Amino acid sequence: MKVIDTELAGVKIIEPKVFGDHRGFFKETFSAQRYEEQAGIALEFVQDNHSRSRKGVLRGLHFQKTKPQGKLVGVTRGAVYDVAADINPDSPTFGKYVGVELSEDNHRQLWVPPGYAHGFVVLSDVVDFVYKCTDYYDPSDEGGVAWNCPVLNIDWPLQDVQLSEKDSHYPSLNDFT
Repeated sequence: MKVIDTELAGVKIIEPKVFGDHRGFFKETFSAQRYEEQAGIALEFVQDNHSRSRKGVLRGLHFQKTKPQGKLVGVTRGAVYDVAADINPDSPTFGKYVGVELSEDNHRQLWVPPGYAHGFVVLSDVVDFVYKCTDYYDPSDEGGVAWNCPVLNIDWPLQDVQLSEKDSHYPSLNDFT
């Protein structure tokens, strides 16, 4: 597998080896030993999630306040533009983000370490989005940043997005730092 470091500390783009022929393909989506040795991901995963969304749905930017989750994210059907954002005011990259297209065709994954906000917008008609988490989801601990936060100034490939009620009310970074 190929591991690509980004400008955000610990955030990595992972390109698994894909073995394909006329019958289809095979890829290893996770191996604790390989991901620790090659990507430095040594945290235990405790929860796997799968969401399905339609084109234009934007989910995020989410984080957990006191029990941050690391997330290893990918797509099994369709395509998304996926974002990890640095929301730590003590970080030298505070207010910066990494955005990458994840799709069933490019097989990429994004490792979002604990402490970053995360979100994605669906580019294809339908997407199946899968992710492994290093801590359990706790609805009483969730937080979020506005998808269109002027501090982050994310260059989303779609502007006409569909948000959940909750996601439409998140503040900008200026409002909670």
